[in-house]
Amino acid sequence: MVKGDLPELLEATLVELNGSGTILEICKLFWREHEEELRSSGDLFYTWQYDIRWAATTLRKEGIMKDASLSEVGMWELSSCVN
Repeated sequence: MVKGDLPELLEATLVELNGSGTILEICKLFWREHEEELRSSGDLFYTWQYDIRWAATTLRKEGIMKDASLSEVGMWELSSCVN
């Protein structure tokens, strides 16, 4: 896993959470799903919680996630409804 993989993996995590979740919920699920990959990812292991925020910014710029101003504080949401 490399930093560039995080936007796609974050999107998949949000899909698994039916399109939205708190940052804490998202990071917990992300860890459960990708712990082994993160542990073997070198420096990313130490920075992934910062880098996942970078990934969220990337997804917002691409229109995949809602702008932070359109979501409740602490919530991350996909732009389109996922069911």
